Amino acid sequence: MWTRGQLKEKAKLDLKRSYWGLVLMSFIAGIVSGGGGGGSSSGGTSSEEVKKVTESMGNGSAIDWTVIMGIVIAVLAIVLVALIIAFVLSIFLLNPLQIGTKRFFIEATYREKKAGDAGLIVYAFGNGRYGNVVKTMFLKGLYQWLWSLLLIIPGIVKGYEYRMIPYILAENPDVAPSEAFALSKEMMNGEKWNAFVLDLSFLGWIILSVFTCGILALFYVNPYIYMTDAELYETLKRKVSSNYFDPTLAGIPAYGGYENAGYVSGEINYPGDQSQY
Repeated sequence: MWTRGQLKEKAKLDLKRSYWGLVLMSFIAGIVSGGGGGGSSSGGTSSEEVKKVTESMGNGSAIDWTVIMGIVIAVLAIVLVALIIAFVLSIFLLNPLQIGTKRFFIEATYREKKAGDAGLIVYAFGNGRYGNVVKTMFLKGLYQWLWSLLLIIPGIVKGYEYRMIPYILAENPDVAPSEAFALSKEMMNGEKWNAFVLDLSFLGWIILSVFTCGILALFYVNPYIYMTDAELYETLKRKVSSNYFDPTLAGIPAYGGYENAGYVSGEINYPGDQSQY
């Protein structure tokens, strides 16, 4: 059992301990999870072509549809290339970077962040982790997109079902895609509505952020939201009995002791020496 108040209180403690590191990582996470942004810079059509079309229309003469079609095709080609580049970057760069930010947030629930810990942003790129991370995150996005084709609601429901996959990969990048999906489904079973209400509870803060031109979001709201979500993961992962847990994270969480973290002896199969508790 968990409450929004408990998660938020833990997130506030995390934020006090690791403030500047979390501000920086939340800023990066916002860019990464935003999925890029669609490049502007149209380019493409020359001034002579535009002038030509304008003059032909202004003189009342027949419109040169060949020129117009050439302009349309050029613009569509530029948009298509931009979309392909954004898609490739999202799969091979932004998704792995997102896993790095999740790793940072998970570790922030356990111990104080030190200078240089921002290097966790490239966590998914090392020690043979990259391929599995890319594959699993690609499948997550693909399945969610396919569900969204049915209707908006199924896509939203599946989005909540897959919500914990980035955190699972951040804790153990070697988890097979099928196991990552199964673990996330198990964690979110019966929790989707509660997680949705948790997200809605930040609506007031988001509105305030708009009135401050995003300054409040950058320095407080975004880190607060990201850490609350990490605390949700840390709470829900106690529901599953699996060996995917990272033994290097077996230390006592910074916000409290063994029982406060939900580690009750015998309830979960957790690697690492529990005698320290």
